[in-house]
Amino acid sequence: MFERKTIGIVVPAYNEELLIGRVIETMPDYVDRVYIVDDCSRDATQERVAAYLDDRRRKKRLVYIRMETNKGVGKAIVRGYRQAIADGMDVVAVMAGDAQMDPDDLPAILGPVARGECDYTKGNRLFTGEAWETIPRSRYLGNATLSLLTKIASGYWHVADSQTGYTAISRRAIETMPLEKLYSRYGYPNHILTMLNVFNLRVRDVPVKPVYNIGEKSGIRLHRVVPRISWLLLKIFLWRMKEKYIIRDFHPLVFFYGFAFALMGATGLLGLRILWRLWETGNAPPINTLAFMFTAITGIQFLLFAMWFDMDSNKHLR
Repeated sequence: MFERKTIGIVVPAYNEELLIGRVIETMPDYVDRVYIVDDCSRDATQERVAAYLDDRRRKKRLVYIRMETNKGVGKAIVRGYRQAIADGMDVVAVMAGDAQMDPDDLPAILGPVARGECDYTKGNRLFTGEAWETIPRSRYLGNATLSLLTKIASGYWHVADSQTGYTAISRRAIETMPLEKLYSRYGYPNHILTMLNVFNLRVRDVPVKPVYNIGEKSGIRLHRVVPRISWLLLKIFLWRMKEKYIIRDFHPLVFFYGFAFALMGATGLLGLRILWRLWETGNAPPINTLAFMFTAITGIQFLLFAMWFDMDSNKHLR
């Protein structure tokens, strides 16, 4: 137990034969249950875990779950969440099967949720300058870009490092949200933040140490993941606007976002017309240029006002 709460740790694992043993061996003693959710690995992950299940001391708290088919890390985590709740866990954390999450940071991750200060905590590897030196530059920049977009999509403007999977969640939050609809692959951290916001659940960032170059193998390909998650962010942003600010409790910021998008669209069309006229005649029509400037400036103003309203509406969810 930790802070008088039962603690479950979900460890999603896919082809983690090299480091899954390290994750199990370094798990702190105050953790009540460890749920290894094998997402239909094709390597020796199952055999590695089976060796620990034969250990009577570890078997008491180690639970092995194997997915019938590969469904993605998001579905694996939800499967672990459901089992943890069925077993009576009060707080459930997620630690990756590649040992990239430092167990020394676990008390900081669990503490705010265990004490009832918030419903969800997530690690922030970007909190200190150490991340710039530790995290591969391409992943750092991709993470920073997606974190900015996630602020807009999720409504949690105080949250950064959106892609980290080092999290803890309360029993209440798991039971409240429709987690069966959670995105199944690498966009799940962005999607769950949006779900949390719709249900007005409190989220807190916790500084954690970035761990890299310990033998882990990343399956992330930025040139594929960033466009895919960006498209997901647009969809979940629109879903949040509908669910939170239209259906559940109307807020005028939807008008500001609507006008902003309409004006920015008109700006794009006017920009294309100006470029076409420049190509055809060598001159930009004055009326089109003035309209372009008006729609661009007004659209940006509407967008900034909408963001400010959103920030103000969610400032209590820290």
